[in-house]
Amino acid sequence: MESSEPRRVLIVANRTAATPDLLDAVKRHAREQPSTFALLIPDAPKSEHTDWTLELALPLLERAAGGPVEGLTGTGGDPLDAVQNAVWNSHYDRVIISTLPRRVSGWLRRGLPRRVASLGVPVEVVTAPGRAERDPDEGPPGVVGFA
Repeated sequence: MESSEPRRVLIVANRTAATPDLLDAVKRHAREQPSTFALLIPDAPKSEHTDWTLELALPLLERAAGGPVEGLTGTGGDPLDAVQNAVWNSHYDRVIISTLPRRVSGWLRRGLPRRVASLGVPVEVVTAPGRAERDPDEGPPGVVGFA
């Protein structure tokens, strides 16, 4: 029996919050099943840049999601702390981490996707530009953890 509650998806992004690959992933999730979305900018304290990112990204994400997207910001500390707080306080069913390519991504160098997956929630990594990146031992493409 299918749940009547929509799937709750947390999008974790900063500079890649409005990239075509991320928007495509949001569209795909919205088509697969009823879903609600929130955008978390985890390691940027409230600033003009954070406001600009939310202002630019939210309308595009809302169009892709077919509905409202909540905007959240972290406190500027470890991005895992912000994601952990969001997942535990709001009970997200899936996390999409949108990041820069591995050669320039601090999140990937610090193993953020694997660390978030350890919270017990499926994690999908969307790497801008171009394609989802994964390590061979992380499961299907784009997915690094299973609940």
